[in-house]
Amino acid sequence: MKFALVNGEKVEATKGSKGFCPSCGSVLIAKCGVVKVNHRAHKGSLYCDSWWENESDWHRTWKDKFPKEWQEVVHADKESGEKHIADVKTQSGWTLEFQHSFLNPEERQSRNAFYPKLVWVVDGMRRKTDKKQFQKIVGESTRLPTDIPIIQAHFPDECRLLKEWQKSDALVFFDFQDAKDAEQPMLWFLFPATPTEDVFLSPFSRVKFIELLNNNKFDDLVEKIISPIHKELARKKRIEQVGNIHAQTNGLPKFERYMAIKRRGQRRF
Repeated sequence: MKFALVNGEKVEATKGSKGFCPSCGSVLIAKCGVVKVNHRAHKGSLYCDSWWENESDWHRTWKDKFPKEWQEVVHADKESGEKHIADVKTQSGWTLEFQHSFLNPEERQSRNAFYPKLVWVVDGMRRKTDKKQFQKIVGESTRLPTDIPIIQAHFPDECRLLKEWQKSDALVFFDFQDAKDAEQPMLWFLFPATPTEDVFLSPFSRVKFIELLNNNKFDDLVEKIISPIHKELARKKRIEQVGNIHAQTNGLPKFERYMAIKRRGQRRF
């Protein structure tokens, strides 16, 4: 953790300092060295949030793009009482989770369900092959005839990042920032999963992403752009799918065509 509560205030780790966990109230000690970023930790093996993970420089750099009071905010479910510490929670209610390590699908779905308004920022540089695989997929994708640049990925299973995240129903942004290079101007947005499981991607300005969140205007982006486009993409793919089924059916002999139509009708009920 980056902060502990000291006299009710969020305070970063300094050598020898102590504070209290904002979630469970237990003592947090400072871990300050040269290998890992300075952080706070519970004494011994105790840890109150099973979703927490060790932070990298990438993780900390993202947190620092937002106000201190938005960082490491405890989010509690009103019905169950379950609590978790969000990496960032904005004034307008958006939770940002910065994900560096591998996350199993079950835990990802649990987080998607727990946070009402969730945005994932995923480190695309964790594995050496991820960026290369992603660039290959982008190069082989189809550019859609839309006002903003959107591509459809044809072979998402050949990219480990897309294979891991393509079924997410939350908002996902991939970050391919190399710590050694100048700041990459673009993130890549992965549209939420569609019923047809097609994968759609769009480049998105890093500066604009941070600006919209900091100015509490991210809802406008979602409501006026992302959601309408997502619904339209899903609608067109359903129509296309139905058209393909009809085309396949019309090519069958009369009796087989009749049976296929009958089976389709039974599946509707």
